[in-house]
Amino acid sequence: MVTNKELAELIFPEIKETIEDLEKRYPERDLPNGAEVTRFAPSPTGFLHTGSLFTSLICHKVAKDTNGVFYVRLEDTDTKREIQGSGEQLLQQLHLFNIDPDEGYLGNSEKGNYGPYVQSKRADIYKVVIKYLLEQGLAYPCFCSQEELEDIRKEQEKKKDNPGYYGEYAKCRYLTNEQRKEKILNGEPFVIRFKSSGDHTNKVAVTDLVHGDFEIAQNDLDIVIYKSDGLPTYHFAHVCDDHFMRTTTVIRGEEWIASLPIHVELFAALGWKAPKYAHLPVIMKIGENGNKRKLSKRLDNEAAVSYFLKDGYPSEALVMYLMTIANSNFEEWIFEHHFENMDEFKFSFDKMSLEGALFDMGKVNFFSKEILGKKNKYEIRDMAKAYSQEFNPELYSLICRDEDFFMDIMNIEREKENPRKDYEKFGDLYDRIGFFYNDIYDNLSSNGLSFNEKFNNQVIKEVLTDVRDNLSLEQDEQSWFNNMKEIGEKHGFAPNGKTFKQNPDAYKGTVGDVAEMIRITLSTRKNSPNLYYVMQILKKEECNRRINSVISNL
Repeated sequence: MVTNKELAELIFPEIKETIEDLEKRYPERDLPNGAEVTRFAPSPTGFLHTGSLFTSLICHKVAKDTNGVFYVRLEDTDTKREIQGSGEQLLQQLHLFNIDPDEGYLGNSEKGNYGPYVQSKRADIYKVVIKYLLEQGLAYPCFCSQEELEDIRKEQEKKKDNPGYYGEYAKCRYLTNEQRKEKILNGEPFVIRFKSSGDHTNKVAVTDLVHGDFEIAQNDLDIVIYKSDGLPTYHFAHVCDDHFMRTTTVIRGEEWIASLPIHVELFAALGWKAPKYAHLPVIMKIGENGNKRKLSKRLDNEAAVSYFLKDGYPSEALVMYLMTIANSNFEEWIFEHHFENMDEFKFSFDKMSLEGALFDMGKVNFFSKEILGKKNKYEIRDMAKAYSQEFNPELYSLICRDEDFFMDIMNIEREKENPRKDYEKFGDLYDRIGFFYNDIYDNLSSNGLSFNEKFNNQVIKEVLTDVRDNLSLEQDEQSWFNNMKEIGEKHGFAPNGKTFKQNPDAYKGTVGDVAEMIRITLSTRKNSPNLYYVMQILKKEECNRRINSVISNL
């Protein structure tokens, strides 16, 4: 008679370590009372999803708020989907959002005493635990081919039974150890399955830090825990890793709630204390049919963190916005703290909504404007250079022409008690400020300018000629504005809207129309930064050159 221990030895003869040895190698962490150990555990299968940034942000915040540890573990056991280099890219992008691990996988290296932090390097650890499960009769080799598994699925469909490998359908569960040994010695390929003791008609009570206490159907599937390629499955590997890395709180998306019974059962079978679980609400979007749906990698640009980086949003803006999703009281808090010192905010799972939040680009833009509005011209220059050097070579070239000139442009109405908030993101800058540069202006104006059709070319010429000859830039803003009003009144324009409304037939328009003519002439557009400062930066000679060019083409 072949014992469980003999079968385990047949499958893993090279494994001499025991679970007790692993417990000594990875002891309980020596941390302050209440400190949380959290982890971000991405798969190297593509770009950093906005939902993953949200999860890692909460993981990082919980660890920091409790003087705990935040680590990164790379879950690379799905070799078919792995994209080379994506693990390093994920870390680089997290760094841009000030989410840096205390330990773990760091790209080309690792830091910490609980590694390896890459699952494919932890094969022997998993084998130790699987060998133990085999010895205890809690796992068994399964020799079913894909064809046999497909036949089982078809039979279940026919009988309208739940799909999966369980109960009477778990054929290899009922093989004797002698039969198993024979098949192994014959070289038949196999996987190893966990032998579930659950019954899906019964419930298991679970506690979730977001969703509270609830009951969910027990797991009864004999899930694969060890694949034929020698790597474990996610379900099994993460249980081993969270135990031996001493994770205290597993924070992940609520789509994993359905898998919770499997994980709870695995922890119980191994006699390990399960970590606390927090399943975060998913980020939603309104689809074309008007219904809510999960933010999609395939359909939504904003699902990729790289979208915000390439468009030049300051990373703080997206983090602030995601924190409003994370905690209902954050928005009020950040307003009270003038959009500063976000690290001082205390996160709480109790303040997290159970419903998936709709992604709101308007709020991202709002936070971005507020953040950029608080930066001084040197900070703006440095941020714009860093962004444009990587993502926008045209803008980078523009900045490098004359950094002082660029800072003058960006400093328009910035050094005020309530600074103007003209910019949402650096990706807009080239189009928004290009007209300040003579060659770009000439190119833009060569296509013709669109003035208000209410005024004929003769009126525009007369106003622009007077502006060129009589609007002085050697005066403060209020005096300059009064000067412009005088020029306007000379040509039949009311000094303000109120006067115009009282007697519209007496005027051609208002001083605002005069300002618009000048603005279009100098910038090619109806909207620009404060016109007085635009003219101050361009200087009188360049303003006159542009005015003359427009007059000659009218």
